[in-house]
Amino acid sequence: MWKRSVCTKDCPDTCGLLVKVEAGRITAVKGDPDHPVTQGFICRKAGYFPEHVHTAERILAPLKRTGPKGSGTFVTVTWDEALGEIAGRMAAVAAEHGPEAILPYFYAGHMGLVHRHVGHAFFHRLGASRLIPTICGPAAGAGFEASLGSGPSTAISAAAASDFIIIWGSNTLTTNLHAWPFFQKARKNGARLTVIDPYRTETARRADTHLMLRPGTDAALALGMMNVLITDDLLDHAFIKNRTVGFDALKARAAMYPAEKAAAICGISAGAVRELARAYGRAGAPYIRTGWGPSRQLGGAMAMRTIALLPGLVGAFKQPGAGITRSLGGAPSDLSFLTRPDLCPPGTRKVNMVHLGHALTELEGPPIKYLHVYLSNPAAVAPQSRPVMAGLAREDLFVSVQEMFMTDTARMADIILPGASFLEVKDLYRAYGHNCIQLAEPVIPPVGLSRSTLAIFQDLAARMGFAEEVFSLTEDQCVDRLLKEPSPYMVDVDADRVRSGRAVPLNIPDNPYAQSFNTPSGKVEFYSRDWEAKGLDPLPDGRPVRDPEGGERFPLEFITPPHRLFLNSAFNEIAALREEAGPPVVLIHPGTAAARRIASGDLVRVHNDRGECCLTARVTEDTRPGLLVAEGLRWPGLHRGGRGANQLTSQRLTDAGDTCAFHCNRVEVEPASSVKD
Repeated sequence: MWKRSVCTKDCPDTCGLLVKVEAGRITAVKGDPDHPVTQGFICRKAGYFPEHVHTAERILAPLKRTGPKGSGTFVTVTWDEALGEIAGRMAAVAAEHGPEAILPYFYAGHMGLVHRHVGHAFFHRLGASRLIPTICGPAAGAGFEASLGSGPSTAISAAAASDFIIIWGSNTLTTNLHAWPFFQKARKNGARLTVIDPYRTETARRADTHLMLRPGTDAALALGMMNVLITDDLLDHAFIKNRTVGFDALKARAAMYPAEKAAAICGISAGAVRELARAYGRAGAPYIRTGWGPSRQLGGAMAMRTIALLPGLVGAFKQPGAGITRSLGGAPSDLSFLTRPDLCPPGTRKVNMVHLGHALTELEGPPIKYLHVYLSNPAAVAPQSRPVMAGLAREDLFVSVQEMFMTDTARMADIILPGASFLEVKDLYRAYGHNCIQLAEPVIPPVGLSRSTLAIFQDLAARMGFAEEVFSLTEDQCVDRLLKEPSPYMVDVDADRVRSGRAVPLNIPDNPYAQSFNTPSGKVEFYSRDWEAKGLDPLPDGRPVRDPEGGERFPLEFITPPHRLFLNSAFNEIAALREEAGPPVVLIHPGTAAARRIASGDLVRVHNDRGECCLTARVTEDTRPGLLVAEGLRWPGLHRGGRGANQLTSQRLTDAGDTCAFHCNRVEVEPASSVKD
């Protein structure tokens, strides 16, 4: 029997799935042809969901540590024993040190609106330290919103009518696969496609033009384009006059970035800057798809802010097919009935999740004595892994982990709770790569003794004596509340069709910028008084901000973009994907490699003062001189030496949005043939 479902991974596409179930087991997964956007095809990874659910490596019963931390030595216990110990430990820590000595750590391991958010109310009621979940998108959001405001941006499907497309900092064929058919439709009608990316991705290979700029120089390139647009008078003067603010100030700032200067900063030719700007300015319907790459820098919010201003100069919001896309979707958005922020005591301490290493090793008043991890794998994904792992290894820190597999984080746990997969729960999903919502019913019951996130936190709440209504809500009740949200995006949405399991479009126009912008002025803000009030530069700034640690001892840049066979740290559990991907690899330019006597296939040590990681060298001109690229993310335990790529990232925060600058790392690389497993 085939049943409808939804892919829950942290990907913009949120694909509609058809899941084949035979004798209580999932035997096949394919794309749902009735989905209006994903239209029946899925990525290679999603085809492995049967193995994801039924692999022998899955944890199917609660486990309690019996050996040293990190040894992987556990014994099976009952749910009553596991939850009883967790509740007892939390109560004891709260009594001795105060509830702020307890810290939850979570993120986007499940993207459903119910199960992703059900833990918040529990920790608010407990009075635990509040985790600030800014590790991924807030820098991009902060920059974009300073220019164009919050809310959905141009629908990707609209790009099918564009005549000039820029993919800026996104490997679309890996991270946003279902955008590609719309871009291809435009190209068949004569559109040109330019990719801006520091290395040659599969998407870049298929583009008409690829600009291989230095990491962290996106704002300089955008300002160089602005300079050419202004000096060549490729402007929409009426749009600028009526629907923007601060053009004169922007003009003065852009004058500081002639093509030659921008090119020198970016490491490309001045001719390439001019050609890009003129093609963009002369297009009838220019369109930009931004990825998250530009925002993964210390100046990431400024980069996104600057890129987002380009359409305002040429009036690109007026024509069908033109505009700019960062994120889509947007409803339902009021989750307060589920998260209950009102239960959190005033003044409760906040901990940015980027600073987990600091929180576990240095934070006082009180120190963290209990860590509960769910929907995340911080041993792999958190920056500056060395202090993270040192913290997890503390004998005086009790760690409970909700997980399906024995990840590097789970190995450090005192108690492991077996989590249900997304195919075993009911949830409502909104996308950020299209404007549909979709409900998924469980296609099979939870396998083994696994339980959903909702069930786990409700049981814990009962053991802690929490009696508020939120701790007794069912999946059905949560979904019903979400579907009744009085949001303008939900107007005329057919709730019965949603309940049938089909993807349903929200009430969001393809061009949400047609009438106004959700900025303080209601216009495109070349000059942001909001940023000025926050002490930030109100105008675009093209100066790159490099990793300040280590100085010239670490002359190389290091980035970790997504691998086509993995998603964040997910899918590492699939043996076939691990085998197909091969060992963790770093791309090194021939000149960089020759200077260090490195050949393809060599084991190399990439290092800085924060840590080190061993990878297999692939010498190639697909990357720039001086730039190392390690597509990931692999579990640290899959690397020689057991240390992953986030050994090298810092806990420094971006200029706005308080996000991790994952792609802002200065390193050195050398042969490492003597490194032991």
